[in-house]
Amino acid sequence: MLKIDIKQGSLTEEQIKWFEKAFRRCARRIILSTTLAGCGHPGGSLSSLSLLLVVYSLAKVNPQNPRALERDRILISHGHISPGVYSVLCEYGFFPEEPFLMEFRRAGSAFAGHVEQSVPGVEWNTGNLGQGLSAACGMAQALKLKNLSNLVFCFMGDGEQQKGQVIEARRWAVKFKLDNLITLIDYNQLQIGGKISEVMPQDLKAEIEATKWNVLEIDGHDFQQIFQALKVAIEKKVSNPEHPTAIIAHTVMGKGISFMENDPKWHGMALPEDLAKKALEELGFDPGELDVLKEKRKTWNVSFPHQNYDPLPIELKIPAPTIYPPEVNTDCRSAYGKTLLNLAKENNPPTGTPKILGLTCDLEGSVKMTDFKKWSPQAFFESGIQEHHTASVAGALSKEGFSVFFSTFGVFAIDEVYNQLRINSINRTALKVVATHLGADVGEDGPTHQCIDYIGLLLNLYDFEIYITADPNQTDHIIRYIADKPRNIFVGMGRSKLPVVTKEDGSPYFDENYTFIPGKADWIRQGDKGVIITYGTMIPYALKAWEILNSEGIKVSLLNVASIRPFPEKDLLKASELKNLIIVEDHLVETGLGTRIASFFGLKQIKVNLKLLGHKTICSSGKPSELFKQAGLDPESIAHTMKQMLK
Repeated sequence: MLKIDIKQGSLTEEQIKWFEKAFRRCARRIILSTTLAGCGHPGGSLSSLSLLLVVYSLAKVNPQNPRALERDRILISHGHISPGVYSVLCEYGFFPEEPFLMEFRRAGSAFAGHVEQSVPGVEWNTGNLGQGLSAACGMAQALKLKNLSNLVFCFMGDGEQQKGQVIEARRWAVKFKLDNLITLIDYNQLQIGGKISEVMPQDLKAEIEATKWNVLEIDGHDFQQIFQALKVAIEKKVSNPEHPTAIIAHTVMGKGISFMENDPKWHGMALPEDLAKKALEELGFDPGELDVLKEKRKTWNVSFPHQNYDPLPIELKIPAPTIYPPEVNTDCRSAYGKTLLNLAKENNPPTGTPKILGLTCDLEGSVKMTDFKKWSPQAFFESGIQEHHTASVAGALSKEGFSVFFSTFGVFAIDEVYNQLRINSINRTALKVVATHLGADVGEDGPTHQCIDYIGLLLNLYDFEIYITADPNQTDHIIRYIADKPRNIFVGMGRSKLPVVTKEDGSPYFDENYTFIPGKADWIRQGDKGVIITYGTMIPYALKAWEILNSEGIKVSLLNVASIRPFPEKDLLKASELKNLIIVEDHLVETGLGTRIASFFGLKQIKVNLKLLGHKTICSSGKPSELFKQAGLDPESIAHTMKQMLK
């Protein structure tokens, strides 16, 4: 294993010879692993190989402690080059060669087809191109917030430069002066469809320079040039030392294997056995090794331990609750903003490292982050209208021991960035997505802004907890609850002002004695004829329906389901005993809470009279109350539905 000091003037002849031999050793692993698996991406792995070898030789990383807090971060955005990455990690002693070759791309293996953090030395699970640079920005920003001098190296493919999120990340990196970020672009000029110049032409250097990055161009297979470019970037001998640096490395796909070079076929196709043996022979290795390993792989059990990559724990001081009296008329988002401010006052010192971070996308005032920004300007990140990047960068930041709140409107926080949240979920982030302006409660803004499909989408993100607040008081309780939880959580609310939910004696229901418990629903009212089940913006409408029924002597219960995941099974089982159930929600009926409840009862073979009230299609523009009436969600319609059911 070779370690290089960046302070040396240039690579020695001995070091260059070591790299040349290491290249052949790693190329052998690339060919063997992909051919043994029968699939994989050898072409790009070979074109990136020289770059990988040099970066790992000089980066501050420790094979014996891959997750050391004060380490450089090496992120692979084009995760399909996993054979190359794993081969280099083997070379530098992160793990033995044998389990990689035997387990690559097998069910249950740490060595997946695209790089995953279960492998020691891998920082981020990647595969969807265009998101890696955003995650690298999060890591670089986290290092700066912690006052650490470590660097972030982000490897990228040239094809993924076509993605819009990459440009979002470039702008963000410049705005926040991430001079500790270096990208290395494998510019082999080929992608699956053929030549980049034909698939989607770009003037790559001009584009990157236009976003004010420093740009260096090199031969990506010349070890001396790679070292010198990295030396210039690390020592900040660039035109703008406050900005990040991109190294455009001109490479050859399939480098080192004569018949693979410059052939896009080998981007995502393993060599058949005869050609693999020919390649091994070219590299100077025994081609018969393939047959030996093939037999060994047949009886090999997948057993290499997966590296733990849970987020760092979050340690916070949680302030006392703010209780809004019944006469206060405000919205949940204002309560969220006040709670966020109170959390910052307890945890974000005027100088030094903050613990609470806030990110938004040109909606600071609407999501009520202004007071937080005034208190902690160093902890607030305005990302502009760049939701895709912001969801990714916020996810990466959340793994670093910070409590990270990403807030925007529902359609942008969920629908717009679903895939980014999905990748965050795969990476076990600890992001707090707090979405305002949910549902047709957005009203006059119309269907493009009415997020009425969020539960159906969020339920696909298996690790996201889902909470919807009923009033300002419950908002305060839920935000304080989630603040120090090291896992992914979604909290949603509408736009409108909501009355404080009260007990029958007129006092606040969610008072100072209330404790929010995930997986537990709130019995706002009690009755024995049936149950109105609802959440969020529909609470006041359901309460008025309850009052109509109560005035007619019809005693029903009102159940608030703020915790959609974890699911309040015990409370729903209790509700089923009353037989007559109406679910009321500002959401599409087919994918909302009602269908989740119906499925729950069906799987448990529990028979109830069940009616689902919600939107059956997209809504029009109009006042929320009018839209709710059209959907049968007004108090009179809810009460009428219950009476019809009781008949």
